[in-house]
Amino acid sequence: MPPPLLRTHMIKSILHHALSLGYSQRRCAQALGVSKGVVAKYVTAATAAGLDWSAIEPMSEQALEARLVPARSGEVAPALPDFAVMHRELSRKGVTLMLLWQEYQAEHLGRRTLQYSQFCERYRRYAKTLKRSMRQVHRAGEKLFVDFAGPTLALADGTRANVFVSAMGASHYTYAAALPGQKTTDWVTGMTGALHFMGGAPELIVPDNPRAVIAQPDRYEPRVGDTVLDFAEHYGCSVLPARPYTPQDKASVESAVQVVERWILARLRHTRLANLPAANRAILPLLAELNERPFQKLPGSRASVFAAIDAPALNALPATRYEYARFKTVRVHVDYHVELEGHRYSVPPLCHNRCPVT
Repeated sequence: MPPPLLRTHMIKSILHHALSLGYSQRRCAQALGVSKGVVAKYVTAATAAGLDWSAIEPMSEQALEARLVPARSGEVAPALPDFAVMHRELSRKGVTLMLLWQEYQAEHLGRRTLQYSQFCERYRRYAKTLKRSMRQVHRAGEKLFVDFAGPTLALADGTRANVFVSAMGASHYTYAAALPGQKTTDWVTGMTGALHFMGGAPELIVPDNPRAVIAQPDRYEPRVGDTVLDFAEHYGCSVLPARPYTPQDKASVESAVQVVERWILARLRHTRLANLPAANRAILPLLAELNERPFQKLPGSRASVFAAIDAPALNALPATRYEYARFKTVRVHVDYHVELEGHRYSVPPLCHNRCPVT
């Protein structure tokens, strides 16, 4: 980055000390707190312009600046890119700062533009003005974060509804639904509803580590339950839980939960909800309003960014909605039957010697 130019009144002081008072360059530099090179630069410029102190003294600062540094007074400011749009474009797969810089150069042909190093430096400065947090880069259509909100909704029959919340990583597009609990069937119902609400499936679904979803929590090789695995295979995605006791791994849904609590649950605190379908009917219009609310520091809203970035990158949904399946390992009796929930089912005779059957 080039050093900042001196103010014109400081240039005039340098010339006064050097040309009128007769100070040496070293003494001028010490008196004014500048370097010898700066003193030499402006004394040489005044000499080249044929100016002595008698000619400089009555000149205004604008006139002196035009005589000594004409390029400075006629300098054209470079065309600047829209860093907010850049920040959003970087969420797309394959988009890099180099690509954005090349497009910026092509868009402003014939005009003064930033070189690549300054382009990157100014973007990083802009990124630092956004909310301070552990910076995570979410690619379009890559991750769906899921969780349950802490507060619940009171229903007229005396029960309480748990609120399932999901959010896309890149656009923060949010889904919420009232469910009877937080069992495996509720998690699968919530995730199924989220995928059909968005109209597509991401590459990864990132939950916490509840026993209802994760059969064997592990930092490196967690194992999801059989039902959740069957659900993931049906929609062609994977379920990868966040690290245990590390909520920052799923900061998107933690933020979405807070927003849902403030913008949906708080507004429904005085509403009488007869049952779960009534609760979900009350949530839908508030959810649409939440997704349409403009961002504070970025252009667009959750809905507009989802339509532009996340939606085109999602995988297509299968032809049929997922049908809940429960898996259980049982033993084969001597009569080639297995027992499940009080009912007996026959199995092929070959399974007789294989005691555990799933």
